Amino acid sequence: MKRLVAFDLDGTLAKSKQAIDPEMAVLISRLTQTVAVAVMSGGDWPQFEAQLVGKLAAASNLEKLFLLPTSGTKLYRFEGEWRLIYAEALSVTDRARIIQTLDAVIATLSLASAPSWGERIEDRGTQITFSALGQQAPPGAKRAWDPDMAKRRQIQALIAPMLPEFAVRIGGSTSIDITRQGIDKGYGITRLSHVAGISLADMMFVGDALFPGGNDHAVIDAGVATIAVRDVEEAKRIIEAIVLCRT
Repeated sequence: MKRLVAFDLDGTLAKSKQAIDPEMAVLISRLTQTVAVAVMSGGDWPQFEAQLVGKLAAASNLEKLFLLPTSGTKLYRFEGEWRLIYAEALSVTDRARIIQTLDAVIATLSLASAPSWGERIEDRGTQITFSALGQQAPPGAKRAWDPDMAKRRQIQALIAPMLPEFAVRIGGSTSIDITRQGIDKGYGITRLSHVAGISLADMMFVGDALFPGGNDHAVIDAGVATIAVRDVEEAKRIIEAIVLCRT
């Protein structure tokens, strides 16, 4: 029986950039009462607070909850309050170079003329994220923009040779995440194993981007058992099954 279950956030526990719904909040609460839980996503800490932390049910056991923003490049745990355990920050020089490269890609693909909701490039300190429609694009527009991932794969293929010393991965439905090479969700879940004192063999990961090139795929390379889900509703049924098995 697994001792820790880790989840992706966007597309798994919640719709893109949206808060978890009341049913999911209750399910996560029930899960934290039976097993350690981790949530790992490309978003930064403020997004975790808005989407997850501020919506958790009162009965949640926060001491059994581990939060890993920016694709596992940071780790927070609850010790009376949420405390940052580590952060694998990009240097100022690296961040500037990545942003300059993304600006060039935007110009090459003429993306600047497309509709945008907010900034397309977000500096998250440990990760730079490119969102083709902007950071605040509505879910419907995101789903319609690249349903077959062809556009994101094209952008990824263009960026990767320009930044060979960095990891360039497909993130959410319109985004590309860039971190230091080797600093990804596989790295994050390995660090989590040491912090939590739980072996990788005793963990399970649930996510919607476990395909090659997806930002969840690195956990497979780390040796963690995985369950791929299509959407939030499927993730709910997985959590229900885990809770039933544990109780």
